[in-house]
Amino acid sequence: MSDSMMGASPRRIDGRLKVTGGAHYAADQHPSGMVFAYGVYSTVASGTISKLDIDAARRSTGVIDILHHGNFPQAFHTSPVPFSLAGVLTGSRTDEKRLPFEDNVIRYAGQFVALVVADTFEHAREAAYKVKVGYTSTPAIATLQQGLKQRAPGDGGQGHKRGDPEAGFKGGAQTLDATYTTPVETHNPMEMHATVAMWEGGRLVVYESTQSVVVHRNTLAQAFGLPTERVEVRAPYIGSGFGSKLWMWPHSVAACAAAKVVGRPVQLVVPRAQMFTTTGHRPQTQQRMRLAADAEGKLVSLRHESLNTTGFGDQYVENCGGMSASLYSCANVEITHGTVQVNRGAPTSMRAPGAAPGLFALESAIDELAEKCGLDPLAFRRLNYAEQNEQEKLPWSSNHLREALEQGARRFGWDKRSPGIGSMHEGHEVIGYGMAQCNWDALRTPAQARVSLKSDGRAEVFCGAQDIGTGTYTVIGQCVSELTGLPLEKITVHLGNSSFPPAPVSGGSWLTASVLPAVAEATRMALEQLKGFAATAEGGLKGAKPTEIKVVDGQLEQGDTRLAFAEVLNRLKVASADGEARTGMAEAGKHAFSSFGAHFVEVRWDPGISRLRVSRVVSAIDVGKIINARTARNQVEGAIVMAIGMALFESTDYDERDAMPVNNNYAEYVVPVHADQPDIDVILLDYPDYKLNEFGARGIGEIGVTGLAAAVANAVYHATGKRVRDLPISLEKLMDAVPHLPA
Repeated sequence: MSDSMMGASPRRIDGRLKVTGGAHYAADQHPSGMVFAYGVYSTVASGTISKLDIDAARRSTGVIDILHHGNFPQAFHTSPVPFSLAGVLTGSRTDEKRLPFEDNVIRYAGQFVALVVADTFEHAREAAYKVKVGYTSTPAIATLQQGLKQRAPGDGGQGHKRGDPEAGFKGGAQTLDATYTTPVETHNPMEMHATVAMWEGGRLVVYESTQSVVVHRNTLAQAFGLPTERVEVRAPYIGSGFGSKLWMWPHSVAACAAAKVVGRPVQLVVPRAQMFTTTGHRPQTQQRMRLAADAEGKLVSLRHESLNTTGFGDQYVENCGGMSASLYSCANVEITHGTVQVNRGAPTSMRAPGAAPGLFALESAIDELAEKCGLDPLAFRRLNYAEQNEQEKLPWSSNHLREALEQGARRFGWDKRSPGIGSMHEGHEVIGYGMAQCNWDALRTPAQARVSLKSDGRAEVFCGAQDIGTGTYTVIGQCVSELTGLPLEKITVHLGNSSFPPAPVSGGSWLTASVLPAVAEATRMALEQLKGFAATAEGGLKGAKPTEIKVVDGQLEQGDTRLAFAEVLNRLKVASADGEARTGMAEAGKHAFSSFGAHFVEVRWDPGISRLRVSRVVSAIDVGKIINARTARNQVEGAIVMAIGMALFESTDYDERDAMPVNNNYAEYVVPVHADQPDIDVILLDYPDYKLNEFGARGIGEIGVTGLAAAVANAVYHATGKRVRDLPISLEKLMDAVPHLPA
């Protein structure tokens, strides 16, 4: 296969629609007769509803109906069968198990307690404010520490043990026993969660801001007791999700039920404040790291014990130790996970779930142990490179971590690092260098796609995947272009509809690796059908064997004869040549699949004005074949900025007295802005991993987040001498740092 298109960097084929307003998102849909819903949300975090007075709200202008626990139509829980990658096309999943208005128990602040439906958004909101709710409050558990005082942690599973970690620790020449914490982070994509639901002759049609139209359809079908054929979920464009839009949340069920009750399409947009309460978050974590190394600096013991918060009635496990089990070579390893119930909404996956907080702890601890061993952080990591996946006892399908370390260090100028704390400075600023490895699983799931070569010379692709802003439309178009020779402008990609051939979730960095094989196989099947057409008496290549017919630049070639695809079809008066294919998971049991990389970070600390900034980042990433360098680099750059937010700014805070969120808005939940952007240099190694799929592509969306917060923390320590183990690295944590400025 040539690299004429797979590996090129065309601009996003959906870009013009997005910048001109032609791309319509869920809340942009306005079917005829649509009305609006607005939620009433609990103002306590724990207790029961003792009174619900809706009389004034009912008399408010434009109100059509008000739904609550006493009149909500019957809905059903989803299947108790655990969601699995193998069943990604047929599975269903929610993170908040409780249905909206299922009972009168309040488990977290911001929980739905009623839903007003009115003729306009403004009227629905006005009436919602008139609903009077009385509560019988009970003491709320606001933090992980409070939860630990109430009861022992739940078993989170997903553990691993090999060797004798305790004996290895006791026998180590150098040891480290440290605890690291990360706060709640909230996804906050630009596009808020939104549902537009309508019932059409017993069918439920939903426009949803979702990262999986197929799983969302399956889940809604179970909630309303319908066959999946009678539910259609559409999401042609999504304004990102970062994991918060992977699974169904209560608002979607509420909107669908409201549409059924009032007999009209209903739109429900979740307000920004409730994006902090009822649509998931990355949970708070507490991670104890116990590491030991021998006299040469080789790891002899690694224990990673992780606790994370979860909601009441929901069990969410943040797999913080997932990467620790295999990233480094160590004979004695133990990974455990526990959960602590608190009065917050259900947590969910957030970009690089588990690995982002987990590698903050691991890569910070690795740096601390390297210092104890008297080794440079880069040298320590080279020394402890894992030749194979020691957890699974399998060889890596492809691992170029060593080259990522070398290229990243060389481009960054790591050899110019002076090891002394605060020993590097320029003017009023102390300079710190830090690094960390990054890591994420490489996954592939089942997928289906349909490709039609049309009689007008175009190609169409239909796939029940979705583009969450990562460039999926474009890379699928590139795949069809590569195999057919048609230019991108003659290829139309249709995504974001559950009625299309089913495809997996846009999350976990597995969509491209999963969908491209299905698209490629469907394209080849369409071409084979077209060749068969051409070889008939009327097709233009009579007598030719299909195996002898070549595909060149959108034409069929046999000997000296060339026929455009459209010419063959028009000769036969056939509308299209079609192919539909289903492909499966990567072959299990022979190789371990993972992506690797390294971050190198420069921070600058001005102790005179207490100013800390990340000034420069170099990231070298090994994620297999790069299908589109433009979109791939953009993914890593965005992940780096997101991780800077994790390192320096982001924390969703709760009042310890009553578990109420205190910064549930963009004014007080601090994220990086343009002034916080460093110089970013992304190195894409581009080594195809053909054991994962025919294109050698692995996912790239997650890995850039992992390890970066640790690299920042390590750089901050190098500059200030302050080892910050509790994110975010706020300025008050550095106020007593030694200035380390020259006389």
